[in-house]
Amino acid sequence: MLEQRIQQQFFDSADLKYAAAEVLTRPVSEAAQVLLNAITSGCKVLACGNGGSAGDAQHFAAEFVGRFERERPGLAALSMSTDTSILTAIGNDYAFDQIYAKQVQALGQPGDVLLAITTSGNSANILEAIDAAHQKDMVVVALTGKGGGKVNAALNDGDIHICVPHDRTARIQEVHLLVIHCLCDAVDVSLLGE
Repeated sequence: MLEQRIQQQFFDSADLKYAAAEVLTRPVSEAAQVLLNAITSGCKVLACGNGGSAGDAQHFAAEFVGRFERERPGLAALSMSTDTSILTAIGNDYAFDQIYAKQVQALGQPGDVLLAITTSGNSANILEAIDAAHQKDMVVVALTGKGGGKVNAALNDGDIHICVPHDRTARIQEVHLLVIHCLCDAVDVSLLGE
């Protein structure tokens, strides 16, 4: 019984990835171009999320700053979920909703990209970060699921929305990780060739 359940998890994940490929190929390609434009213009990517999405933000930054699958110079990216002193100071002195917005205000510059990850599309601190990014003339690449939630209304015309067509958090996060790898691969291929 347990083995059948585990096997079904694999099947469900694979089925969603096939279905998502149809829907997400274009926005992922557009997001890769936005990231490439920022990096080649001397700008950076600020990434944020909560829980597993915070881990995804860190994963993305590690692939950019270190390397993805090939050797190359590091690319400018920062996960805003990693500095516990900043997070706890802002959370304590202001509000948890401000933990990313305050960092975007301090670190963001016009031309930078905010990679905002929220499976529900409703995380208050991500919505505040998106607003702060717009005030800094940054482009937002949003990774969501569950129909996109409040992020739908928060994005501007130049932003990119990658919304996984599913309602289960675990499945959405699995596709978010694949999207992150696709973004890293696309940027590397654009910079280094095949």
